[in-house]
Amino acid sequence: MAERNVRWGILATGGIAAAFAADLVDLPDAEIAAVASRSLGPARVFAERFGIGRAYGDWASLAADEDIDVVYVATPHSAHRAAAGLCLEAGRNVLCEKAFTLNAREAEELVALAKERGSFLMEAMWMYCNPLIRRLKALVDDGAIGEVRTVHADFGLAGPFPSAHRLRDPAQGGGALLDLGVYPVSFAQLLLGEPADVLARAVLSDECVDLQTGALLSWESGALASVHCSVVGGTANTASVTGSLGRIDIPTGFFHPDRFVLHRDGRDPEEFVLDPADGPRTSLRHEATEVMRALRAGETESPLVPLDGTLAVMRTLDAIRERIGVRYPGEAVPV
Repeated sequence: MAERNVRWGILATGGIAAAFAADLVDLPDAEIAAVASRSLGPARVFAERFGIGRAYGDWASLAADEDIDVVYVATPHSAHRAAAGLCLEAGRNVLCEKAFTLNAREAEELVALAKERGSFLMEAMWMYCNPLIRRLKALVDDGAIGEVRTVHADFGLAGPFPSAHRLRDPAQGGGALLDLGVYPVSFAQLLLGEPADVLARAVLSDECVDLQTGALLSWESGALASVHCSVVGGTANTASVTGSLGRIDIPTGFFHPDRFVLHRDGRDPEEFVLDPADGPRTSLRHEATEVMRALRAGETESPLVPLDGTLAVMRTLDAIRERIGVRYPGEAVPV
């Protein structure tokens, strides 16, 4: 694989799949070999749009395609367990969109399956692969702001979304938490790990999915994180990390930042700006590049997006849902 392009399959043909495909096309060492949808028509349209050689009208055919090195699963998260599981069963490597699954149990099943097959598996948490987020984490890990005391992050969309929209549909894992809240939770846990305790409150829709959720996460170190998500109000989408010696602020779009500011006691503020060579802030190329690097190195998971971290985030999302009273169809036991 080191001497040829990495051959990608794309499973699903929605907006995020198109955005990912557009970035893959621009990578010189990547090739989109095939695409699949639940029916052949959308797959053919997608294939023509991006110059893809093979289009399948079912997931199983893509999973069985041995000329694919890795499959990008871009379905709604309610289908991640089935789609990623099908590909892993067939021996494919997988990059799966977030939220990784509906709950931690499903996530554990996928991780166990990948380890059993010896296949690569990674959550498509593009935020973790963003060059500025990696720089921010390195600064925090190196003690630039001392011991972390508090983290804040919010992600909200104005809406309104009609009752038929997937964000309002329990069968599709609807609600603000899994679609948007996964980012603030993942940001906090990138810096602090899995919390020791979780408190949460939410406003639920008539369909019993969360329209707006706030959570307070706490750690044995004394650190706290406040996270918020909403599909009924467009928030500033900011984040901050405060430590014993300073603070880092991301002024907007914290999950794909183009800048952040480091404030340290007794020093002038320092601004860190995205290098234009790294592409636009919305680029998904960094997660694709990390997958290809790992595959060429023979790794079965990425150190940037480790599976233990993904499982920990899913446990926190489960805990939040338990406290706000949201459960999806088919979840027969408390999550």
